Amino acid sequence: MERQATSAKGPSASTQIPDASGSGSLVGYFRLARGHLSRQTYWGSFIFNIGAFVLPALYSTLSKLWVAEIDSSQVVTTDVYTYIGVIVEVLNEGFPRSAWLLIGDNATRSMRSRLDLTCTMIAATAVQGFVVMVIFLIHPQSLASAFVPAKVRQSSMTYIRLSSVQFFTSAVEAALSSSTRALDNPDVPLVISSSKFMINILLDLLIISRFRVGHSTPTVIHQAIIRLACDCLSALAGLSNFVLIIARRKIDASDRCHFYVSISALKILLRPSIYTFMESAIRNAIYLWIVHEIVQLGETYATAWGVFNTIRWGLIMVPVQALETSTLAFVGHNWAFFRASKEAQYPKASRKEVLGILRPALMSCLVGLVYEVVLFASLSVQGVQSFAYYLSGSRTVAKTTQEMWKVVDWTYIFYGLSYQLAAVLLATSPRWYLYQALGSNIFWMLPWAIFITKISLPQSSSWTYYAIIFGGANVFDFFDVSLITMAWLYRLVKGKVKITPAASSGDPEVGQGNE
Repeated sequence: MERQATSAKGPSASTQIPDASGSGSLVGYFRLARGHLSRQTYWGSFIFNIGAFVLPALYSTLSKLWVAEIDSSQVVTTDVYTYIGVIVEVLNEGFPRSAWLLIGDNATRSMRSRLDLTCTMIAATAVQGFVVMVIFLIHPQSLASAFVPAKVRQSSMTYIRLSSVQFFTSAVEAALSSSTRALDNPDVPLVISSSKFMINILLDLLIISRFRVGHSTPTVIHQAIIRLACDCLSALAGLSNFVLIIARRKIDASDRCHFYVSISALKILLRPSIYTFMESAIRNAIYLWIVHEIVQLGETYATAWGVFNTIRWGLIMVPVQALETSTLAFVGHNWAFFRASKEAQYPKASRKEVLGILRPALMSCLVGLVYEVVLFASLSVQGVQSFAYYLSGSRTVAKTTQEMWKVVDWTYIFYGLSYQLAAVLLATSPRWYLYQALGSNIFWMLPWAIFITKISLPQSSSWTYYAIIFGGANVFDFFDVSLITMAWLYRLVKGKVKITPAASSGDPEVGQGNE
């Protein structure tokens, strides 16, 4: 007899279409809309995720504007914070990205088990971040020599030390954000982002903006101190909100919601996290290798690349990131329901079941495709040179950024699609997610990284090569992840994907998920 997930019941009365007749019809439709936009629905979580992603992106843009007014030559220094964030990703994409498969399993895991895994994930990721933070506080020269042009390297040491605290705070934030989204609580990441944004804006306005209080001359160090304080306070706000959520959870009368960090939970997290950690380490190591070569081209190219990323990976990328996060959460849920309904270790999936698992990703692909095409068409006409000038304070940098944009941006249409398809593998089979990453990084990015290191490129044509590298990677990724995803789905339909037995709802030590 097949198992039935307790949470896979039919729609409740509150989600049925209300009777349109009578005086209460308007209230009924409001309730219906509220039900569809709940944080436990795809579109509701998407709205929460938009809010959580847009605020940091907006602040990143504003901070560059203010630093450009302080000293335009120091804009490139602030990119160190971004590159630290890239290194942080290696840690933050280990344990936290296993949340979608494990903590997102609301069909075969009890709430107690999911919360135990969440507490363990937060603790383990925080310890990792703290250790790396201490290392870079002691030796900031290694970061400076890799990612800061020689002209401003010595003056950047204090900024780097202050920014290194990001290793710890962002580790806490990443674990909190992934785990609570998998628990259908996207309001926690929104609390983190909104608290950071509001405190940042307030302090920046008072201390370093043109509207600042007093007559002291602000520096980039002031901006780094403000960012440090806000990172710490926002992480604390997120933790406090999570504690309140736990306090409201009562598993049964005898359990007053004492959730623990445990070795058994760590072992459960470890297996899928190995795949996500390896994928992130390979991808980011090659990316930083290539960025290091861009930095060596001089301050103009280094600053232009930072400005390009601020624009492309800032406000513009927010909808794509929000779509991906909603895809991860709900593909993870659908995969859990599929597993809960099967007894066989190698079950065959019907076409209907495959579409059920993929539905959130397909919706995200459609929305993302429309968004990226409209964005490309509009910005290709208007251009980004003026915006780049406001961010950098340099017309030379703005012109270089515009050239980068014209050559590379169209490839992000492919990137937006591959982002959603890769989320299917991440939420269901981290091992296959690693396979698709190895394909693009080993067969495209790595050969190019070796090429630009061995061959001395003339500065006049160097960006042409970098455009081929990064733009080509987006196109290559799309075909790579499409093929790998289709291969995995074919195996699932043919009954060749191994699914570990689902545990009973009261057992905290449940299976790994699959394969």
